[in-house]
Amino acid sequence: MRKQFNGLWAAAGQTLRMDPRRGAVFVFTNKTRDRVKLLYWDGTGVWVLAKRLEKGRFNWPRDPQAASLPLRPEVLTMLLSGIDLGHGVRCAWYEAPR
Repeated sequence: MRKQFNGLWAAAGQTLRMDPRRGAVFVFTNKTRDRVKLLYWDGTGVWVLAKRLEKGRFNWPRDPQAASLPLRPEVLTMLLSGIDLGHGVRCAWYEAPR
């Protein structure tokens, strides 16, 4: 998770063999799935957004055979909101304090 703009851009272009300028949001996660970075080209520049969880993990779908996994925008929103797609519920650690 040390890569910034240029490193993530290179990963999208060389490793995934996709052009980041085509409008896709590229999401990168670390091995422990407690951090994510998003790379997005808006037509004028590159956005990099990052999130580190203080506890818990993102319940990220895994496909060991694939270098990338296409997701619909609503699925990405649920994953980043702490929804466990396998069970359809929000993870207890992700609940906002009352």
